[in-house]
Amino acid sequence: MTQEPTPTADTVRRLVRSLLTDSGADAQDAAAPEVRPVVAGGGHAAWWVGARHVLRLDPDREAAARRRRELRLRDLVRPHLPVAVPMSVAQGEWAPGLTYTLDTMVPGGSGEEHDVSAVGEADLAGLLTGLREVPVRQAEALGVPRTAPRSLEALRRAAGKAAERLAAADEFDPARLHQLAPTAAVQLAAQPGSAVLVHHDLRGEHLVVSADGRVRGVLDWTGAVVGDPAEDIAGLALAVGSPAAVRAATLAGYGARPCLRGLWLARCDTVIHLDARLEGRDDRSLPLLRTRLRRAWEAILLERVTELRDEESDGTQP
Repeated sequence: MTQEPTPTADTVRRLVRSLLTDSGADAQDAAAPEVRPVVAGGGHAAWWVGARHVLRLDPDREAAARRRRELRLRDLVRPHLPVAVPMSVAQGEWAPGLTYTLDTMVPGGSGEEHDVSAVGEADLAGLLTGLREVPVRQAEALGVPRTAPRSLEALRRAAGKAAERLAAADEFDPARLHQLAPTAAVQLAAQPGSAVLVHHDLRGEHLVVSADGRVRGVLDWTGAVVGDPAEDIAGLALAVGSPAAVRAATLAGYGARPCLRGLWLARCDTVIHLDARLEGRDDRSLPLLRTRLRRAWEAILLERVTELRDEESDGTQP
C-alpha cells in the first residue's frame, strides 16, 4: 500500500504563500504567512494562517472525498441558515488526489469556551429550522448519505451495562437510567418520514460563539447526513446542556417526541463513551467526557415519557 504524504510546516507555508498571493491578500501576509497547527480532528489536519484564515489538508483519499462533498454542501446550506458557514477562498490538491481548502475564519470562540445566551439559543433554533428547510433531494444529489435512525432501546441496553461499570468506579448512579423504561424507548422511536439534513456533529468545538453568547457560525460539515433530526438535538445537549438544547429545538418547532429522543440519545451516549474511556477503548479527553455527561443529564421539564402523547413532530409544542 502506498504511504500517503504528510504535510510539514514548510509544505504548508509554501502552499499558503502561493494561495494568499493568488487571492489578493495583503503583501505582508502573502510574503511571510504565519502558520501554526490546529489540533487534528474530523479526519483532516488544520493550520491557522495569520489571523483571518484556516487551511485544512486531507490526509487520505477518503477524507478528500468528504471534503469535496462538504464544499458543495456548504454552498447549499448557507442561504438557509442564520449563522455563518465557512467560506472557501481557495481549494485544490496539495498532493495528488489529496485536497485542501483555505477558509475564512468565522470570528468568535469555541462553544466549549463561551456559554450560549438566551439569544444564542434563538440562534440555535434558527440553525435547526434552517437544516430542516434544506431540500433533502438536493443534499443527496451532492452525495450526502442517508442513515437509518439508531435504536434507542439497543442504546438503552448498552448504556445500562456501561452504567454498572461506571457505578463500580463511582462515576455514575445507574438508577438514573431507570427514567428511560423499555416502553418509553419504544415510544421515542424515530417517526417515519422525519428525515432532514443533519449536521451530525454539533459539538461545542464546532459551534462558534461570541463573548456575548451569540452563536455566530457552525464548522465542519464533513459528517453531515440525511437522517434523524434528534441526533442534532442530542449534539446540542452535549454542547450547551439539555435544557438549552430542548428550548432551542422547541423554538424550532420540534415537539416532545424528537426533543426527548434527542435528550436520551445524548444521555445514553455519554454513559457509553465515558465507560469506554475508563476501559481504555476511547482516547478522548476525560474531563470533556465528564462535562458532556453532566450537560446531558441536566434536568428538564420533559422528564416523564411514560405518558407521552402520540403526537407528530410537526410543530406541536411540548
